[in-house]
Amino acid sequence: MLIKRDKWLQYRILRNASSLAGRLPETQLLKKDTLTKVLLQYQSIVLKPRNGSYGRDIIFIKRNGVRTYRIQNENNVVIMRDTNKVLQWLHKRNKSHGYIVQKRLYLAQIGHKPFDIRIIVQRKKGSSATWNVTGSYAKVAAQGYLVTNVTSRTIPVLEALKLARIEDRSLLVKAEHIALSAAKRLGERYPKLRQVGFDIGIDRKLRIWIIEGNYKPDLRPFQLLKDSSMHRKILWYKKH
Repeated sequence: MLIKRDKWLQYRILRNASSLAGRLPETQLLKKDTLTKVLLQYQSIVLKPRNGSYGRDIIFIKRNGVRTYRIQNENNVVIMRDTNKVLQWLHKRNKSHGYIVQKRLYLAQIGHKPFDIRIIVQRKKGSSATWNVTGSYAKVAAQGYLVTNVTSRTIPVLEALKLARIEDRSLLVKAEHIALSAAKRLGERYPKLRQVGFDIGIDRKLRIWIIEGNYKPDLRPFQLLKDSSMHRKILWYKKH
């Protein structure tokens, strides 16, 4: 079965596993009436292209007052007064595949910059092979950005937790368990799938969330870490 890079499809596959449903931010497909509804429900939301990668074109919308919306894409901010105008603006940006809309997560921060965790999960050839966590690192957003794909630095996860003054070190183990469960679920759907790079968020209440899974994760950041053992392990799994 062809592995489709579609955030909406992935959300639906993961949501059907009861153990994972509560780990996913509430997500809907963006339609005209959805945007108005969701903005009434939540003060702040995130829009992502269904087929997006590398965090491009992720848009944060915040309700500022009555019918006034603050829209941030990367480090650009515009104010709009009408959801119809917002929808027209979005359509111009991504005509082809549309967007999903999610309640915004307020991620834990390091020096006022949000961070999340990338966890690589792999299995050897053969659909009955066991999934294993082969690497992880934390991505800290650059100044003025809300998404971590524009990264100011890549650091080991335990160091990130320390810098964020999070004392519960077991959060990394919990995050890894969640990533393994999610990989198992996706692997049932896609028997040929052998690696997923999960973006896992820890919010300010220390709750763990699955932001998304990437089927072709960028492995270069592992070369920036002092410890090269994870990078070697990941490359070993890719071959076997």
